[in-house]
Amino acid sequence: MAELDDPDFELDVLHEVNGLAERLPGWGRSVVTFVGEWGLPLALVALVVVGWLLVRRRPDAEQAVPGCLWALLAAVLTWLANVPIRAFVARPRPHENHPDLIVLVSGKDGYSFVSDHAGIAMAIAVALFLVHRTLGLVAFALALAQGVARVVMGVHYPTDVVGGYALGMAVALLLAPLALATLTPLVRAGSATRWLGWLARPGGGTATTRVAGPPPG
Repeated sequence: MAELDDPDFELDVLHEVNGLAERLPGWGRSVVTFVGEWGLPLALVALVVVGWLLVRRRPDAEQAVPGCLWALLAAVLTWLANVPIRAFVARPRPHENHPDLIVLVSGKDGYSFVSDHAGIAMAIAVALFLVHRTLGLVAFALALAQGVARVVMGVHYPTDVVGGYALGMAVALLLAPLALATLTPLVRAGSATRWLGWLARPGGGTATTRVAGPPPG
């Protein structure tokens, strides 16, 4: 498949959102570029760490901590799953067919569909929501911001972002039962040892819902 068709509606959205970059001062473009390329992914990883710190002492810590680990693993698996998808679809970057776009980051010459950043962000958000509702909602907001940033930066079409969201959500949800069935006994065994006892220490607090369903934040 050489490329996806670019419907007029998508191109309108692409130019409208990317046009926001034209209104930004130089420092504003630098901020958007850093946030869209590194800031938001790092913030999402930080949220997972915060989630682990919050759930590691819950009564259901031996189930919740694997959920946090799954958030990071789901991000990696989403990235790996996207490698063959990109190669098969082989959609050029937006600026290759639309040179009038403002591109805020250089060196993005690979294929466009789907967005790695959007997919990874959504995988983390979905997996984290299964463990901690409040942090999950914050992660969803960051994932949405990640998708918008990629379009503002001129490196992805809107459908690249939507496709990334769909891929990340599918990986995080469909593979969660197998992942948690594998990670839970590993965390339980590790937390019982001297060296990994800090990983999960069930203690005080009330866990009204386990990893299978979102608990109150």
